[in-house]
Amino acid sequence: MNQYLYQLRPTAPDMLVRGVTQREQDVVEAHFAHLQGLLESGVLLTAGRTTTEDANTFGIVVLEAETEEAARQLMETDPAIVHGLMRAQLFPYRTALWSGKGPSD
Repeated sequence: MNQYLYQLRPTAPDMLVRGVTQREQDVVEAHFAHLQGLLESGVLLTAGRTTTEDANTFGIVVLEAETEEAARQLMETDPAIVHGLMRAQLFPYRTALWSGKGPSD
């Protein structure tokens, strides 16, 4: 199985400072549900975002897929992309080291 990473950037970075509208909140919740579904199906390896709240903010999604086309389809069906809240770029990816330890709260 091949690994891919897609980088997400908000189309309106100011929403992180001004706060989100109800529509944006709904899309973010759908985006998170989409990622949870990928996790439950064994496709998602990790996902997260920087904690910055400026134009440099970005998120990443690392997943496994048979082909780049399949990975692109998963990326393009992400509600954040579908609804224009974020833009994404797909990269072939390979994890070199993995701690096996989950994130600390």
